Parts: sequence; structure tokens; C-alpha cells
Amino acid sequence: MSSTAPSTRVPGTRRPRTPTTAAPADRADALRAALRRAAPALLAHVVVRTAGLLVLAVWAHRRHHGVWPLLAAQWDARWYLGIADHGYARTLGSAFDTNNLAFFPLYPALVKAVAAVTPGSRASTGLGIAVVASLVAAWGVFAVGDRLHGRRVGIVLTVLWAAFPVGLVQWMGYTESLFTAFVAWALYALLTDRPLTAAWLAVLAGLTRPTGIAVAATVTVTALLSLRHRFSARALAAAALAPLGWCAYVGWVGLRLGRWDGYFAVQRMWHNELDGGRETLLRFRDLLGRDSTPELFLVMVTLTLLASVALFALSVVDRQPLPLLVFTAVLLAIVLGSGGVYFPRARFLLPAFPLLLPPARYLSRASPRLRALALTTAVLGSAYCGAYMLLVWPSAP
Repeated sequence: MSSTAPSTRVPGTRRPRTPTTAAPADRADALRAALRRAAPALLAHVVVRTAGLLVLAVWAHRRHHGVWPLLAAQWDARWYLGIADHGYARTLGSAFDTNNLAFFPLYPALVKAVAAVTPGSRASTGLGIAVVASLVAAWGVFAVGDRLHGRRVGIVLTVLWAAFPVGLVQWMGYTESLFTAFVAWALYALLTDRPLTAAWLAVLAGLTRPTGIAVAATVTVTALLSLRHRFSARALAAAALAPLGWCAYVGWVGLRLGRWDGYFAVQRMWHNELDGGRETLLRFRDLLGRDSTPELFLVMVTLTLLASVALFALSVVDRQPLPLLVFTAVLLAIVLGSGGVYFPRARFLLPAFPLLLPPARYLSRASPRLRALALTTAVLGSAYCGAYMLLVWPSAP
């Protein structure tokens, strides 16, 4: 950073390692150097996800089931493709779980735009966007881990994120990979004192998923807290800009339906309302204490939620930078505090990769044998859970 530029450094972050004002050639060189540094992490991500895909393919073949429809054209992917093909509903309706206004617009808009200039179906285009976005997300995950704790932690963190129990969703026609890419690079922008960049990424995140409000809250809170140390027009602008993507879509839905609470009415039609965690606790009690034969996928979801709470506590103890703590806290509050459907909640936590920093740091310091054993177990477990999720579990991931 130029020595004459005013500082807008936010609490819990470090100053950038390289200047932010550089000639185009210098920026290109820096980008190539960053890509070379991240290459092992990106390769590891591809290996992990390919392993999961191979297990799915073998299992699907034995069950005489096609793989491509599972990845590209079912469940939420079908909803996004429907929006790309026919647009959004104009009325609220009276049938539950049928209004496509619950799905945010950026991903289907990308699918429609890219499919218009590329060969293949829109389903193939959507899957391709998800795969590319997963690589961008993996790079961002590595960048955050590398900046905070070094290259080895960044690589291990990327592997753990790729090996999330429902990590197969990263290579499906879903929005998780695109959303995680915005999350990771927004957090990295905050860590490197670029609040306006983080704000624009928060706008995009807010147009991608309902939980984009967690990214907006992170940028706004971090930027406003930085004003305690020194006034900055950039930080103030970032605080105001960050929520606009989410607010724009929610406001548009209200206008389309002719009621101020239109978006929230749609969510109620999908059984999605905040209840302070009551439904979550009841599910915990039933699955872990009362049901003698619980469904394996729901047990995995429950254990993922409980592990996430424990990992957040460890993150607080580790004194992670403020942006990471704010994002994971808000996302956990939304996921755990929802009274809506239970089974996709492990997927909803896929963008919460900062929760994996404590185990990533531990494994980076562990012996090579223990590290290899732990990561191999995580990869194989993720591959099995992913295939089970699509081939045995009867509902959406």
C-alpha cells in the first residue's frame, strides 16, 4: 500500500503483503505467482472431488442409475434451470414448496447468459459453472488459510473443505460453490484491507443465496468497527454497499408480489422461518435420543451441525480475525435458528470454511503419517456420504 494512502485496516486483520496500486504487468505477475502458490491446493481439491465422483459413478452403475442427471438436473438444480428457462413466478400461490421466488437470481442468470454463447444444454452449463466456481472458491479458501497461517495450513484447509461430508454438492448444479467463492474472496479482501472489494463481493453473494445476508453483515460490521480507529470514506461506503444485493432481491420480490413482506411470505410457503433454534433442538433430541433406527443421512447432518458449534468455540478460543468470526457466527445463527427443513442444513454450512481452520492448523503441525491418515479418512468419508446422499437418501441433498 502506498505510504501516503490513509489506512482503513479493520480489527483482527493484517496489512497487505504487496502493494494494491500496481501497473497491469505487475498485477499479472502477482496473479501468476499467487496461482502457482495455490496450485497444490487446487490440485488437491480436484483430486478429492474426483474421488467422490468416482465412488458415485461406481455405486450409480451398480444401481443402474445415471450420474449426469443427479449432478446437473435434479432437486434445486431443476428449480434454477426452470428460472433460467421461464423466469420467476408472478404470484404467491397457495401450494407449499412450489414458488420459485425462494431461489435467488444470480446463478440462473449466469446459466442463461453463458448457455446463450456456448454449446450444450443449460443443465450442462450450470454444472460447468459450479465446477469452475468450486475452483475459484478453493483458491479463495487457500488464500485465507495461507495469509493467516502459511501455505501448509492453506492446503490442508482446502482439502478439508473439499472433503466436507456433503462436499459432492460443490460439483452439482447448485449455488454453494459460487456462493463460497464470493465468501472466501470477500473475507480475503477484508483481511487485506480492501473493504470496497469485499463490499462488491458481498453484493454478489447477496444475489446468490439467502444467507448472503451473513456476508453483508460481516463486511458492514467490520467496516464500521474500523471507523473507531480512523475515519475512512472507503469503509463507510463499503458498510452501506454490502447489503444492497440481498436487499435488492428481497425488495424486488415484494414489488413483484405487491406486498412489503413478499419474500418472507414466499419463505413461509417453503416452511422456512426463524424459531430461535427450537426445531433444531427437537431434531437433535429425536435423532440422538429417541429414534432407535435414525436415518444415516440425518445423523450425518446432526453430527455436522454439532461439530460446527464446537469448531466455532475453538475458533473463538483461537482468536480468529473478526471478519471470520462474524461470518461464521451469523451463518450458524441462521442455520441453527431456522424452523424450516432440516435435511439440507449440512449443505447450508458448506461456505463456513473458517470453522475448519482449527483442525487445519492442528493437522499442519501433526506428523506426516497422522496428517495423511486423517485427510484420507476425511476424503473417503466424504466420497461415501456424497454417494449415499444422492443414491440412497430419498430427498434433496
